[in-house]
Amino acid sequence: MPKAVYPGTFDPVTNGHMNIIQRAAQVFGEVVVAVVEDGEKDPLFTVEERVALLREACEGFSNVRIDSFSGLLVEYVRRQGAGVIFRGLRAVSDFEFEFQMALMNRRLNPEIETVFMMTDSEFSFLSSSIVKEVAAYGGCIANLVPNGVERALISALKRKGG
Repeated sequence: MPKAVYPGTFDPVTNGHMNIIQRAAQVFGEVVVAVVEDGEKDPLFTVEERVALLREACEGFSNVRIDSFSGLLVEYVRRQGAGVIFRGLRAVSDFEFEFQMALMNRRLNPEIETVFMMTDSEFSFLSSSIVKEVAAYGGCIANLVPNGVERALISALKRKGG
């Protein structure tokens, strides 16, 4: 079975991400969940915190490894010896951006395939941004994130003055 890389900011990891990771772990021989270090977003959590939260959330998966990277995704995927990038889609609105990225990655390295996986419908509304906003206003996020993330998120928001 091929090795695949699931890149993202995971700021923080949500149950929607976990749905995709769980299903990808059943399809691919090895899954590398790769936290982007230098994305355009302004993350609430440090790279180290995001990696630690993902490691805790994924500890039950024997074929899932957590890592971080900077630079071009296709170069990271090549260094990992993987041939597949997989991305989760929540809605049609995600597809346009992901489609553009997949075409660019294919242009940069035609040997690497991009595979899209639809999240289960119960998570189609869920994003890290929404989770952070709900938490910032004191809303319940317990069923939206893995165990440990809610506590870490509340602590990070207090630290940042939110």
